[in-house]
Amino acid sequence: MTAANACDCGSGHPQRRIVLTGGPGAGKTAVLELVRRALCSHVRVLPESAGILFGGGFPRGPAPELRCAAQRAIFYVQRELEATVATADIAIALCDRGTVDSLAYWPGPDDLWRSVGTTLEEQLARYAIVIHLRVPPVDDYNHRNPLRLETPAQAAEIDARIAAVWAGHPRRFEIPATHDFLDKARRAIELIRAELPAGCLTHLRTARREAVAL
Repeated sequence: MTAANACDCGSGHPQRRIVLTGGPGAGKTAVLELVRRALCSHVRVLPESAGILFGGGFPRGPAPELRCAAQRAIFYVQRELEATVATADIAIALCDRGTVDSLAYWPGPDDLWRSVGTTLEEQLARYAIVIHLRVPPVDDYNHRNPLRLETPAQAAEIDARIAAVWAGHPRRFEIPATHDFLDKARRAIELIRAELPAGCLTHLRTARREAVAL
């Protein structure tokens, strides 16, 4: 967050976790960057656990043993990332994927939740809302991320699995793919804004009026 995002609405916010998820190429990275610019300092964006691990050299490969190890590691890193801001004075911890996403990538044959000592119900309950950005069609698929190995067809399959694993969350919102990416981003930001305390919203309205006056 920049100085322009500084919020003077006070402290003591009840903290909520929000998940932004979606298959590879759905636009999460771009939306999160827009959130950093558009919303106040009481919104903290957490990085993607998979990006931290794979970008740091965690082994990848098609073998089930490697895939299981990766998803267990991603689960634990995600949980600890969320723990780092548990006592911070923020209203929203915005997660680039959540712990439940690991289930969409889990190859089995064992049960993911048993292997990490939890349940799906416990993990769903960690998050206030879930925003699912759906992946774009083949013609709009972004191949530029060097950590992205999936083809457009594989990305669509993963996106469908992500929808299935989060289906039990009572406040899950889907934003369909669209040729106008900014429209997709606006819808995601409005869902996040709706979870902000009234003081933060007042600050944002004041900041907008001051920007227009300038």
